[in-house]
Amino acid sequence: MKIKVLFFLIILFTTAEAQKALTVEDVVNIALKNNYNILVARNDAEIAKVNNTLGNAGMLPTVQLNGGGGYANNHAYQKSGTTGIESHYSNQNATSLNANAELSWTLFDGGKMFVTKNKLNEIQSLGEIQFQSKVMETLYNVIGAYYNVVQQKQQLKSFNEVINYNRERVKIAETGYNAGSLIKTDLLQSKIDLNVATENAINQQYVIEAAKKNLNNLLAQPENMALEVTDTIPLTYTPNKAELMQKLNSSNTSILAFQKQMLIAQLTMKETQRDYSPLVNLKGGYYLSKTINSQGATLATSSYGPGVSGTIAIPIYNGGETKRKIANAKLEMQSVEYNLDNTKLQVNTDLQNTLTDFENQQQLLKIEKENNSLAKENLEISLYRLRLGQTTALEVHLAQENYVQSCTRLTSFEYNLKLAETRLKQLVAGL
Repeated sequence: MKIKVLFFLIILFTTAEAQKALTVEDVVNIALKNNYNILVARNDAEIAKVNNTLGNAGMLPTVQLNGGGGYANNHAYQKSGTTGIESHYSNQNATSLNANAELSWTLFDGGKMFVTKNKLNEIQSLGEIQFQSKVMETLYNVIGAYYNVVQQKQQLKSFNEVINYNRERVKIAETGYNAGSLIKTDLLQSKIDLNVATENAINQQYVIEAAKKNLNNLLAQPENMALEVTDTIPLTYTPNKAELMQKLNSSNTSILAFQKQMLIAQLTMKETQRDYSPLVNLKGGYYLSKTINSQGATLATSSYGPGVSGTIAIPIYNGGETKRKIANAKLEMQSVEYNLDNTKLQVNTDLQNTLTDFENQQQLLKIEKENNSLAKENLEISLYRLRLGQTTALEVHLAQENYVQSCTRLTSFEYNLKLAETRLKQLVAGL
């Protein structure tokens, strides 16, 4: 009964451990929720959205309540112009109060407020593009970090496989040495190689833990948090060159961002040019004032009621300030155009290079798969020959080294191919 319970617990524990393995989709979803770079970029985009209002563009009136008061103690002198009577007041106290509710509204500014609103729309769109760009960049790093853990686990698997071959080799060497068919140096070399393979496995475990910590950092999780990944790197993607080239200029976030910056620069130019236009403002409100004097001919005055006024300001000369702003806006627009052209050139070059890299990694992987099978078969034949006493430990050692190096190249080519695939998708915002 105890054996059955123990067996059940082992199966349950193994199943639970297997369920903890995260897929690449899982880590992407975690990164979208937790990654700090994404969270900051989301806030930046939200700020641009919050700023995009009619009031921020200057299209809405402002209403405010104002109030004030004062007290004064004066020595006053008055002389009547008709009677010539002089009056002197010492220690005259004067108290004043005023309050109003006032509305201020710019009725006309040459259309600048409408240009500003369009500019705020484009700034909001730019914020959304920049957020998407940061998401693409972060997900590229997350996917790369995820498959780096997978790659390192595959490397450890190959090291453990070599350890098993070395253990078999030590047994063969011990049997041969005891039988007198192998010399002691063959036995010693097999044990040395077993120890080296074990050391490699121990070091590889550290590499895996470091890779997991890096992935946890990107996921904004504690670096020592338990993390398991899948065991393979899926390589089923086939790029369509024509489709990628077509999507590049319409989907790449770097190109879209500079296109938006170009529109913003053009609107900044129009916005500045409107400073030559007249400015018409309207003010209106309800006003109340009251003054009380302790002495004098006028002891109290008060007034209250609605009022309205308007102003018009026609710019004539401001020291060349508007002209300076327009000149700077032209230069800024030209710089953005240069950056846009340069970005298009760089992104197209990057796409071409990544396509070439993808194709090269595919070819290298195909060759290395065959080479890995050959190296494994060669190692197994060498072990069999050693068992028959038909070869030396040196030949087996070389066969083992060739197999280890082939396994390392194989996992590296798989990882590089996955990175190239991810980069291609990132360039067209297709992650």
